[in-house]
Amino acid sequence: MGQDSIPFEPAEYQRRLSRTRRAMEQAGIDLLFVTDPSNQSWLTGYDGWSFYVHQGVIVPPEGDPLWWGRRQDANGARLTVWMAEACIHGYSEHLVQATDCHPMEDLARRILDLGFGRARIGVEMENYYYSAKAHAVLASNLPEAMLVDATALVNWQRLVKSEAEIAFMRRAAAISERIVRLGIELARPGLRKNELVAEIARAGILGVGEDWGDYPAIVPLVPSGREASAPHLTWNGAPLRSGEATFFELSGCFRRYHAPLCRTVFLGTPPDAMRRAAEALTEGLEAGLEAARAGNRACDVADALEAAMRRAGIDRRGARCGYPVGLSYPPDWGERTVSLRASDRTVLEPGMTFHFMPGLWLDEWGLETTETILIRETGPAETLCHLERRLFVKD
Repeated sequence: MGQDSIPFEPAEYQRRLSRTRRAMEQAGIDLLFVTDPSNQSWLTGYDGWSFYVHQGVIVPPEGDPLWWGRRQDANGARLTVWMAEACIHGYSEHLVQATDCHPMEDLARRILDLGFGRARIGVEMENYYYSAKAHAVLASNLPEAMLVDATALVNWQRLVKSEAEIAFMRRAAAISERIVRLGIELARPGLRKNELVAEIARAGILGVGEDWGDYPAIVPLVPSGREASAPHLTWNGAPLRSGEATFFELSGCFRRYHAPLCRTVFLGTPPDAMRRAAEALTEGLEAGLEAARAGNRACDVADALEAAMRRAGIDRRGARCGYPVGLSYPPDWGERTVSLRASDRTVLEPGMTFHFMPGLWLDEWGLETTETILIRETGPAETLCHLERRLFVKD
């Protein structure tokens, strides 16, 4: 076991395991197989860039969970998981990206050896890293078992953060604030976009003080001008130009925990429409923060935002304006459970953390001002970053 590298105390992992097992019991699941890298790490501490091959965590109804993956990555498990050696299982290299066999054949044999050949086995069917072929091979090799959809079962247990997790998010937030400030400070006409992103990435990895930065689950998103009308473009080698807005959608990352933050900078004199939109966005954010209280619902936050936007004549057409964040791996820093939108009635609880992100993406330009927020015991939500909410203008 890599005790020095395990980010949390044993009691924290036992808390997580207990929550997961209660959810398994409620869903009638005998054995759970977890493939989402974030869920694997949340349950076991496993941390490695190995999610491009088949791997996962097996959660039995009692005892420690089992890490299962490529034999080459078993040493990585030994260095990062909290469980003992007997809980680490590696499959042979001949199964990796082969055309005549599949790693799920090995997983099926191990499940049979554990005595769950006729069990209800939960799998994360709506997950980036669990392929259609993996499911088919696992099912064909466990003909007497019933594979049931356990998508987001673990994700929902992650929704309320522990104090230890919140402490990590605060450290990530300090990095987020630093890199967004840096992006705004460096932005100038003529600076090539890739050079700007290189400085942001460097600062993000250097971190703040002794808190080193990890790679974020989403790469820096810094589109400019008309490209900013699309929310998910990355960067190119074109220079920044006067008369255009650039938004920074960034997150620091500390021990895989994120705290996304977005701000927008305009080089030159922004059009009146953009100024008014930025002011409305700030008003909406502040109204949403007031509504983001324990006991209120996710939809209350969205409704407060939308009311302010409608007063300014802006129609976001019921778009989602936020989602939970915390521990994550590529390709997304969201937790894929609650949505801050009009249709979501989830009751907010202390310890929930969200990226409250009402972006505007119009035909000719885009604008983002966002916050990572923490639902508190009393009062409105706390913002984990402390950067002025406005459209930044540089002549």
